[in-house]
Amino acid sequence: MALIPTVLEKLFRQRQKEIYHFCSNPAEVQRRELLDLIEYAADTEFGKTYDFKGIDSIEKFQRRVPVCDYDSFYGYFDRARQGEKNVIWPTPIRWFAKSSGTTSNKSKFIPVSRESLRDSHLRGPRDLLGMFATMYPETKVFNGKFMTLGGSHRIERVNDMASSGDLSAIMIDNTPWWASMSRLPKVDTALIPDFEHKIERICRETISKNVTSIAGAPSWNLVLLQRILEYTGKNNILEVWPNMELFMHGGMGFEPYRSQFEVLIPTDNMKYVESYNASEGFFAIQNEPTRRDMLLMLDYGIFYEFLPTDSLNDYSKAVSAADVKLGVNYAVIITTSAGLWRYMIGDTVEFTSLSPHKIKITGRTKHFINAFGEEIIIDNAEQALSAACSGTGAVIAEYTAAPIYMNEGGKGCHEWLIEFTHKPDDVDKFVDILDLKLQELNSDYEAKRFNSTTLNRPQLTELPSGTFYRWMECRGKLGGQNKVPRLANTREYVDQLKNC
Repeated sequence: MALIPTVLEKLFRQRQKEIYHFCSNPAEVQRRELLDLIEYAADTEFGKTYDFKGIDSIEKFQRRVPVCDYDSFYGYFDRARQGEKNVIWPTPIRWFAKSSGTTSNKSKFIPVSRESLRDSHLRGPRDLLGMFATMYPETKVFNGKFMTLGGSHRIERVNDMASSGDLSAIMIDNTPWWASMSRLPKVDTALIPDFEHKIERICRETISKNVTSIAGAPSWNLVLLQRILEYTGKNNILEVWPNMELFMHGGMGFEPYRSQFEVLIPTDNMKYVESYNASEGFFAIQNEPTRRDMLLMLDYGIFYEFLPTDSLNDYSKAVSAADVKLGVNYAVIITTSAGLWRYMIGDTVEFTSLSPHKIKITGRTKHFINAFGEEIIIDNAEQALSAACSGTGAVIAEYTAAPIYMNEGGKGCHEWLIEFTHKPDDVDKFVDILDLKLQELNSDYEAKRFNSTTLNRPQLTELPSGTFYRWMECRGKLGGQNKVPRLANTREYVDQLKNC
């Protein structure tokens, strides 16, 4: 057994006991998390407004404090960012994670307190590596360097009290020295604003190093790995980094990209571990190699609520982790040690296990197609596309979809814009499998497609290689946490892409 994973495994033993405790006692652990947050923030302006001192239960908290999103909470965030103290959290908030999101050019500034850094953002990666060392005690991944491809917003001073930058920049600024020693690329390179320039610098800095793991969003890491091969003239990544063993990914669904990674890194020893983290916190970790769901981390200074997506306008239907059900699509609401109170983050999840609590990400509250009552979500789309690829030998680089609305006397359908790395051997078969799998997965879609009552067969539009990349570049959304919008209820994105 290698030395480093042995040490990590020993250090992780006490943490394993804590994880076992919250897995075995989710209701009590979550109740305690909430009450601790309320007690700590009782004398803030927000706490006084909603009389936190009079809250002694989850039910009273839910009755008293409204659910909010970024726009409705913006006033509080902005005041804290301008240096006003004790607004939403009692300790000074010195960092604000800058995010442009996926549907708007407007920048968002999410508070990141020292407590949320300690208890969530930095704890998550440590737990992930501890779980990995426990799952794979013979691993040699810790004998080399790990490479991250984060965003490009440097830490910028807002005033004497606060700074802003994207989450990766804030993490770099707060990463312990011992972890920084193993990380690539150099800090200056990691924060280069121009994505193309950054990729070139990463190529120069890393090709001679013993890189054993990479981390980040699948789509942008594919760009990086392909550029590494172009830069070196090698056939696959193992010819550059023979000890490559781990990809820690998150931010978007991995399945549409899996086959491309398997071609670029052709070894059965490669492990792919998913985590669910965002500017608002670190939420879940894949902790079993044979499962593709993730353990919800219930002791990270975060209290969770879940609102069924068929009741998005009825916040009274929000439930705590103790009352969730399997197979229901939920919008995620969080209360955190960064002063986010009943904050709807925009993601949707489904529980795959209740003992312990495990989830899979199903999409976004604003990213779906429901133009005809079909309610297609991202999880449906990715499963159907995976089936279509398997059945026709296709490999997808990027995709998005939107409705084609009914003309007078006509019927609607869905248009899928797909950029293939490897085209299907039979395009009609690809569309048929996609269509049938969506019907299998989604009864509402099946009903609309029955005898083409409301919806006609989907239309497929193939886009030339590089179209999505050029489109994201034109929008100033290359790299980092920027994501291609997968599904939309309007034709804004598909029309732009078709004219790109």
